[in-house]
Amino acid sequence: MSPEPEGIAVLASGGVDSAILLHTLADSGERIHPVFVRQGFRWERMEYLWLTRFLAAAPRPEFAPPEVLVLPLADLYPEDHFSLTGEVPAAGTPDEDCYLPGRNTTILAKAGIFAALRNLRAIAFGTLGANPFPDASPRFLQMTAKWLSVGLSHPLDILAPFREMAKVEVLRLGRHLPLELTLSCMAPAGELNCGVCGKCHERRTAFAASGRGDPTPYGGDIPPQI
Repeated sequence: MSPEPEGIAVLASGGVDSAILLHTLADSGERIHPVFVRQGFRWERMEYLWLTRFLAAAPRPEFAPPEVLVLPLADLYPEDHFSLTGEVPAAGTPDEDCYLPGRNTTILAKAGIFAALRNLRAIAFGTLGANPFPDASPRFLQMTAKWLSVGLSHPLDILAPFREMAKVEVLRLGRHLPLELTLSCMAPAGELNCGVCGKCHERRTAFAASGRGDPTPYGGDIPPQI
């Protein structure tokens, strides 16, 4: 008889939300498996660099070594898509122009196979309450957990503990962590967050509202935060 599934595969992008999620879930004492999925987007190399730096600076006995999975998505996008060209949406761009179609669907599928093969009980990711896209909705997550469980013949939950939270609330949860060692950027300036793309604007605004100040080193000419 197979042992009961235990442990959680956590989708870890190198960003601030997933960094805090790793530590939040580790507080339960369960074994935590950080999972980074490469899909061919231009910012991924820097994301993974900062993920490894964060894990080295904020280790936990519950953390397994990070796993890198590969599931290309870029081959389905047009050649001029911002995720491939580097001409990324600026602050204030409508959400629909920042959407990465199929990203959550594919990374959850890949992480589900990983979890089933290692007898883990759940997948977790750090989607926030402001996420307007259908592949982050509660209905989508419930249905995805069902079809993964059926298709893999392995019971799996999908955890999204920040789903009802704003980014500033999540930052306050992780205020004790070295969040300067994270990257939330679609157009890194060398190794650094650029400070001006839509993701950086979201990051800077949340840090400004959090009351702790922004520890992030940014590259390029950064406009003053309003």
